[in-house]
Order: sequence, then structure tokens, then C-alpha cells
Amino acid sequence: MPTTVTSSLLQELHSIVGENRVRTDSEALAQYGTDWTTAYEPSPCAVVFPGCIQEVQAIVALARREKLAIVPSGGRTGLSGGAVATNGELVLALDRMNVIADFNPVDRTVSCGAGVITQQLQQFAEQQGLFYPVDFASSGSSQIGGNISTNAGGIKVIRHGMTREWVAGLKVVTGTGELLELNRGLVKNNAGYDLGQLVIGAEGTLGVVVEATMRLSRPPKDVVVLVLGVPDMAAIMEVLSVYQGAMDLCAFEFFCELALQKVVEHQGLQRPFETPTDYYALIEIEVSGEGDMDTAMALFEQCVELGWVLDGVVSASIAQARALWHLREDISETLSRWTPYKNDISTLISRVPAFLLEVETVVNEHYPDFEIIWFGHIGDGNVHLNVLKPDQLSMPEFQSRCQEVSRWVFEIVQRFGGSIAAEHGVGLLKKDYLHYSRSDLEVQIMRHIKQAFDPAGIMNPGKIFDQ
Repeated sequence: MPTTVTSSLLQELHSIVGENRVRTDSEALAQYGTDWTTAYEPSPCAVVFPGCIQEVQAIVALARREKLAIVPSGGRTGLSGGAVATNGELVLALDRMNVIADFNPVDRTVSCGAGVITQQLQQFAEQQGLFYPVDFASSGSSQIGGNISTNAGGIKVIRHGMTREWVAGLKVVTGTGELLELNRGLVKNNAGYDLGQLVIGAEGTLGVVVEATMRLSRPPKDVVVLVLGVPDMAAIMEVLSVYQGAMDLCAFEFFCELALQKVVEHQGLQRPFETPTDYYALIEIEVSGEGDMDTAMALFEQCVELGWVLDGVVSASIAQARALWHLREDISETLSRWTPYKNDISTLISRVPAFLLEVETVVNEHYPDFEIIWFGHIGDGNVHLNVLKPDQLSMPEFQSRCQEVSRWVFEIVQRFGGSIAAEHGVGLLKKDYLHYSRSDLEVQIMRHIKQAFDPAGIMNPGKIFDQ
């Protein structure tokens, strides 16, 4: 495929979107050609900003004719290199497609352009007296199209599920420039294959998500946040079992002491309590009456008596609940200054203690001189392993050492029947490790599906697997 954009091609792009909506300056190429991975050098040929579905179709048809690869770009908050343009691709930035329309209070659905910011949708739902529950640290900059393309998860999965649970319909421009309208908001639709579910999580390799019909829910009642100090990973799972057995949890997160130290130091936050413990569990519950709080406190006392909890704090106000959430939510931003090597892994919830014990043993043996940060959505079996780069170590050497140990970690993931990409996607970063989670037959079928959606192979090529 060509890796440079000719003057005639630029002229055609200008004719589609307008003179000021195609950029080739170095600042735009660097900004829009990468994501939060920061491990790859961006090198797109141009960035184009369509404002409607018809313009996206025209751009894709032109790119197909010219055999020019396309990288769809949303908020670029991904952590696996899925939105990186490293080889002269045309970046399709969807920022202008940010309209929310067609709100239906009966169906509790709303139409969103691909460029709608996650927080924008959350605020719109709140204005209607409703709730959009998919939430994560990047909700202020991530876009709905990108959330769908990566099947974003976040902090509420234990209660509300992944993004795919909230997609009622999709409009997708395929690699041929044709428009697919999928499901159209229906609750029940068993008329053949559900192509929309294939697009969700496909990282833009099948087509461009241009519009989505999203479901909304009733807002939660009053919520209370608990942060509990626990002595070890096994105790976290015992606490989860006790609380989940008695209450419907909105969230169950965890982080390690070193993560807490980093956040407190660099974000100016307060420790939840003075007692340092190896790990911390953050629990959010919905409180509809005094009985719920009585239950929560009785469970806390039970966990303390059994030695599973060493100390804890319960929010007494909305402001305090938000402050406690910052201890968990600000970890990723805090760690970004160290350019961490991230592993986003998962297994069945019941297998997490044994799984993490094996992973921790390998990591501690082979990373004795590295700082290791554990945190994640342990209530749904997903944990994030972050290795911080020492200042004196070069990036190539750091990446090389991490990649070697990642193979050992992923062998454990494979043995436990888990996933090497729980919620961040595969992208470029984990492409070489896909076989630890997917069989040869599965990958072969994926390639056939991509061929059907994108026969010319122009949609985000090289992501997830090589064609």
C-alpha cells in the first residue's frame, strides 16, 4: 500500500470534507497518529476530519480505490496501539461526528455520533433523569466509537457489563465504503447472525463505527464507597465473596500499597487510613435504606474478625466517595510518567487467587529491580500488571525485558484459560501473543470475517493479527 499522500489525493480529500479539514502538518500527524501506548513512532500520511456518514463513505471508497490504509481515530486513549498509524496510513479522526440525537424516553435509547465523548453521553443521560453506566478513567476524552471498537469495560462491569451490553444498534462503514445499519435498537432480533457483535471489539479492522444507538438505564440510588485494607490477594477474594453473597455491588476494585503511595505523592491525595496494608479493596454499593448500610457494616465487622480486613473507611458524603474513588481512578494517570509496560489479563473470578499467585511469583523472580504496580477490576477477574521503567534503563532494553517475561505470564494465562487482552484490546502491542488466548481455528475464522467486511484489507491493517 502507498505510504505517502499525493497532491491529487489531497485535492480529492479536500473536495470531500473541505479545505481546512485535512491536515498534513507534523503537529497533527504526531497528535492523531498515536494513542496512550507511546511505544510506537507515529507516521501517518495525513489526518482527515469527516463531519457526516456520507463523507466517511466517500473517504473509504477513495482509500480503497487508491489502496490507502485507514486508521480510525477517536479519543486515542487506547493502551494497546490499536489507533496508532506507523506506516503512512490515512488517519480518519471522528471528532466532528459528536452529535447526540433521537432520544427515546420509552425505549431509553439515544443516537450518538462516533465522536461523542463518553462523559458527554453520561451528562446527557443525567439530564434526562437516566444513567449511562460504562465508566473509566478516560471518560472525559474517550469517544463512543472507540469505546465500541474496543468493547471498553471499566469500573462498573461487575454490575453493568461491558460496552457491548449497552449498544442497541450500529451504523458501520465497511472497507468497501458501504453502510451497514445493524439491529436498529431492537431488544429482540434473532434474524440470522448478529453482525454488530462482530464489529464491537474489532478495533476498527472490519469498518468504521460512525453512529450508535446506545441504551440508558435508571440512575443508581445513593451510593456508598468503602476502602478496605487487606493483607493479601486471597483475602481480597474472600471479601468479594462475602459482600457479593449478601449485596448487589456496583463496583469492586483493588490496588496495591505501592500504587496508593504513588497516587498520594503525585496527586496530592490523602491516604484512606493510617494503617498500611499490602492491598486495598474499593467497594461501591447502592444504598436504598438503613438496612443496606447495616448489612454493609456487619459484613465489614465479619471480615475484620476473620482477619481478611485490617482497617477500612466508609464514605459519609458524595464528596468523600469521590475522593476515595480518586485513589483508584488516578492510578493510570499517575503511572504514565514512568511509561509503564502494561499487562491487561483476566481469568475466571474463582481462579484469580491461584492465578495471581503464579503470576506474582514469575514477576518477582524476573523483575527484582523493577517497581511492580497491581490494580484492576478484580470483581470481574481482570487485573492490570504495570511494570515501571527505571530512569537509567533505555526504552528498547526495558521493552525487551518486559516482552520476555510477558511470554511467561501469558503461558500462565493460557493454562488458566484466561485472556491476554481483558479490556484494552490487542492492537499492535499484543498481536504476537494472540495465540495464548485464541486457537489457530479462531484466528483463521477472524481472517475470513475481515475479508468479508474489508476485501481490500485497508481497515486498520496489522492490528489484532497480520493479514
